[in-house]
Amino acid sequence: MKKIFKSCPIITFVLITFMLSSIFYFLIIHTGKLGSGFGIFITALMWCPGISALLTSLLLRRKISQLGWKWGKAKYQWKSYLIPLLYIFITYIIIWSMGWGGFYNKDFVNQVSTLFGWTKLPPGLVILLYFILTGVFDMARNASSALGEEIGWRGFLVPELSKNFNYTKTSLITGGIWAIWHFPILIFADYNSGTPYWYGLTCFTVLVVSTSFVFTWFRLKSNSLWTGVILHASHNLFIQSIFSPLTIDTGNTKYFIDEFGVVLPVVCMCFAIYFWRKRLELTSTNKQN
Repeated sequence: MKKIFKSCPIITFVLITFMLSSIFYFLIIHTGKLGSGFGIFITALMWCPGISALLTSLLLRRKISQLGWKWGKAKYQWKSYLIPLLYIFITYIIIWSMGWGGFYNKDFVNQVSTLFGWTKLPPGLVILLYFILTGVFDMARNASSALGEEIGWRGFLVPELSKNFNYTKTSLITGGIWAIWHFPILIFADYNSGTPYWYGLTCFTVLVVSTSFVFTWFRLKSNSLWTGVILHASHNLFIQSIFSPLTIDTGNTKYFIDEFGVVLPVVCMCFAIYFWRKRLELTSTNKQN
């Protein structure tokens, strides 16, 4: 059995990931809600790829330090924070400009004003202060969950795939596995925006595979899994905590907004193409086609 594990590290990692995840798939699907169990179930699910990477490394007798724990150059970490903000900002400017969703959601801003004690401040200032505080201090909470996934996807899977595949194939395979891993909670729970599951599934898959090109580029360029953590945390933070809540439903908004609408996947495809064209900047140790 150990010989099989050693000869198929990627298959081993994927199998352990889905075996562990199946426990929390069941618990989440049983209630139909991601927030069930006070959010513990979804946090545990997000840590399954990371735990799998650690277990696989132990089975292969590899050092855990090989997963890319070094911080690397700060410029890559800053870019990892700002790039999701950029593509999300472009997405929502398109949505608001086209009338597919409206800006701003007064109920949400009033709720923020009350919770933060800013009821006497003008709405514009409330939005600005909320954006700054959330964008800075809520990163830690998002990063703690993203770390669980990223130890697996970018800490283990991307470097392992890049030993035998070029950047393009590594990005596609990682993105495909990453997307499929989300399917059970997208189809059978409430991890969607209310559109038909096939529509949300298609948009989400295109989005994840597209962002995989960005995440993979930064992982290979920086040699640090922390770029993935920051990219992932920044992506979740700005969509879930800021831009989507600020958007008013104008009727068919769910078909355009968030990770399950059509606009963000298209924008991220453009970013994927941009980084694919920069693939030759990666180190010569990786195959670049």
